[in-house]
Amino acid sequence: MDNKIYSWQMTEMKKDFQLTEKPFPELKEGMALVRVSGCGVCHTDLSFWYFGVQTKHPLPLTLGHEISGTVIDGPAEWLNKKVIIPAVLPCGECDLCKSGRSNICRKQLMPGNDFDGGFSSHIVVPYKYLCPVPDEVLKCYSMEQLSVIADAISTPYQVIEKSELVPGDLAITIGVGGVGIYGAQIAKIKGAKVIALDINDDRLEIAKSVGADEVLNIKDMDIKSIKEKIKVIAKELNAPKHSWKIFEFSGTKAGQELAYNLITFASTLSIVGFTLDRVEVRLSNLMAFDAKLIGTWGCKPELYPEVVDLVAKDKIKLNRFVELFPLSKINEVFKNTLEHKYSKRSVLIPDFNN
Repeated sequence: MDNKIYSWQMTEMKKDFQLTEKPFPELKEGMALVRVSGCGVCHTDLSFWYFGVQTKHPLPLTLGHEISGTVIDGPAEWLNKKVIIPAVLPCGECDLCKSGRSNICRKQLMPGNDFDGGFSSHIVVPYKYLCPVPDEVLKCYSMEQLSVIADAISTPYQVIEKSELVPGDLAITIGVGGVGIYGAQIAKIKGAKVIALDINDDRLEIAKSVGADEVLNIKDMDIKSIKEKIKVIAKELNAPKHSWKIFEFSGTKAGQELAYNLITFASTLSIVGFTLDRVEVRLSNLMAFDAKLIGTWGCKPELYPEVVDLVAKDKIKLNRFVELFPLSKINEVFKNTLEHKYSKRSVLIPDFNN
């Protein structure tokens, strides 16, 4: 090791990432140096790289916020600890943090947005909210695989907690890709009757195998037909006719329009997926159905140990949904992800000698 950080930086949107290097920095108070094990590729990264969403830090910038690794410099109590780096790092002191909304702290720092992220050999981060990885988790999963906890698993976990889902509820998950597949699992773990919707039969088959009670391929179906079919399935599952918990994970205009139109009496609609597309809805439906519409941003660090515990107990399955690639293939992986060529969450592993 030559005490350098090798990273792939974005210099312009829609351009290839460029390999850069710099020496290890002198750490400031409150900071730690983490050797990156793996960093997942998220739709948010694609939004920065291709779709024109602006990063808070000016370019050039190293993207990546779904990170696992090992602390190699910092306070003695953190040295050599294997950790998950939360995708949202709050200040811990403001009114939002103190009221349980630390995930939306206005002083928050997000790797790959506010500062250089995880598509790198190393990353410098505040250590206050690092989440240690217990040894028992590593008996089932590698640190590289566990990087997806930082967003793909923790984000749906938080939104399901916010939705106030209780055992016996009907949970409808729209999109069971890289994030939605974990949402379906978590809803089932929480005791819901789960219906998974997607346009891909392979994804639906996997969702069924990890806990979805029923699946429905909605390709070529109109909204009215989908809603009627869900009513039939709900009756077959002996699920409630009302109070549906609807989770939009697809991040598409069609998915969000469908999600809103599935609202019924006392429903809660949670928007998890991101798109720049606008949808046209009748807001009065919320009034007429006495329904709730909520959003979510990442996951507050306080919930990470609960997520890690579910993974440690093998209640959340993740190895079937992760595909590992060398970080040097970042340009190829991003292009293939943009073209929907992968069925699993891509995780990039530093190979800084290449």
